[in-house]
Amino acid sequence: MAHTLTAPHDVVSGASAPRAAARRAASGGMAAGPLFLAAGLAQGFARDGFDFTRNAISQLALGEAGWIQTVNFVLTGALLLAGAAGLRRALRGGAGGTWGPALVGVFAVSFWVAAAFPADAGAGFPAGAPEATAMSGHGAVHMLGGMVGYLALCAAFVVLARPLAARGLRGWAVATRLVPVVVLAGFTASAASVLAFTAGAGLGLLWLAAVTARLTGIPANR
Repeated sequence: MAHTLTAPHDVVSGASAPRAAARRAASGGMAAGPLFLAAGLAQGFARDGFDFTRNAISQLALGEAGWIQTVNFVLTGALLLAGAAGLRRALRGGAGGTWGPALVGVFAVSFWVAAAFPADAGAGFPAGAPEATAMSGHGAVHMLGGMVGYLALCAAFVVLARPLAARGLRGWAVATRLVPVVVLAGFTASAASVLAFTAGAGLGLLWLAAVTARLTGIPANR
């Protein structure tokens, strides 16, 4: 009789343990976007000559204090990889369980590429830099890495909308399919407005944090 009474508790504990482990692993993914943007904003307001309407956050890796942004890139990539691992645990065997985390992993690696291959100086930053930007080899790799990373993120959102819908979160699923449109619009407008690019990229980072929290905090049979 005692075994019969305690069995339901054991079953619940066994079922919740993998979800708790997934949430712990995904905590990095939840923190990555907010921390990256907070560090970028703080540096942007503190660095002489930096203008959010003219300069990309990536350019903060240039100059004497550029190491701070380089560390920001490396740390964000590591946190996003942890988030991808948490998503893989949470979605294992279900919709989006393979490609969703894999695409988030590609997005994570793009931050390490950005750290290894800094953006080019230009638009007056760092202080004393010319207005015009001359494309270098490392600058081209930086741009390509960012493009691949954010395309992977947009694809990840499309994939992750499926498990959101499967959990009954239809509003979240619809929004997750729409966010890539805004992100890509920001990239398209980047030639005319750096601020549009920053806003689109920032939205992608923040929405990934929210989706990661949602998917790792709600059971599949909701």
